[in-house]
Amino acid sequence: MTIRLIVGLGNPGAEYEKTRHNAGFWLVDQLASGALKRESHFQALVAKTRIAGNEVWLLEPQTFMNRSGQSVASLARFYKINPDEILVVHDELDLSPGVAKLKKGGSSGGHNGLKDITAALGTQDYWRLRIGIGHPRSLNLQQPVADFVLHRPRKEEQALIEQAIEKSLRVIPIACQAQFEKAMMELHTDQNI
Repeated sequence: MTIRLIVGLGNPGAEYEKTRHNAGFWLVDQLASGALKRESHFQALVAKTRIAGNEVWLLEPQTFMNRSGQSVASLARFYKINPDEILVVHDELDLSPGVAKLKKGGSSGGHNGLKDITAALGTQDYWRLRIGIGHPRSLNLQQPVADFVLHRPRKEEQALIEQAIEKSLRVIPIACQAQFEKAMMELHTDQNI
């Protein structure tokens, strides 16, 4: 199975644009190169592109994070895309800034966007590209998690998150050719965990 849908998670609106929770949007914005268009039917920004010779849909739900599954499931049903052909890109508290990991399935780890997607698809069996944003405790911050994800990263963290996104963008074509082991090996090598 190849990747036919890449979903970036985030919250719509200018006030959230530069917050940690929007790391998934940041990556999909780069893949889309300005081609995303509002599709009210899917409650999302949507584009179709070619990656490694394959037609791939790009999706940024505009329903807010905890309702992301509505957009993902409706586009997947409409275009007959199976869960294992979906790659969801999201911020990850359990990874340090600068680290990105690719995996298939597993729990939501408390991520409300993943919880809603899992509920809407009826399975956890989809791919995830986890962009590390760090955890307030590991970064010696006293912020509650909900507050932390809805704020901008510090300058040094932003630079590391951008590096992780760049490295992720280099392996996405490999994943879109269904070479997942190779993509994981390349992405996971030389990262501080």
